[in-house]
Amino acid sequence: MSNAARTHLIRIGNSRGVRIPKTLLDQLDLGDEVEMAVRGNGLVIRPARRPREGWEEKFRAMHDAGDDRAVEEFPPSAWDAREWEWR
Repeated sequence: MSNAARTHLIRIGNSRGVRIPKTLLDQLDLGDEVEMAVRGNGLVIRPARRPREGWEEKFRAMHDAGDDRAVEEFPPSAWDAREWEWR
């Protein structure tokens, strides 16, 4: 750990908290919400990811590239003809 820092656990009710030093925060983009996971004998703290995060930009790029047609507009494939029984 080249950017290691030592700190103390602080009591927060029945839990314990960690103050992350500014020198480390300046190197990260954690935001206001984080995910925590146990890895081996360590604790990993990373920015929280939101479901569908970044989809708006991806869909906008698809639209700009003309790649946002509805699925129904695509002609059936040979797989469709073999695998589906249409009634």
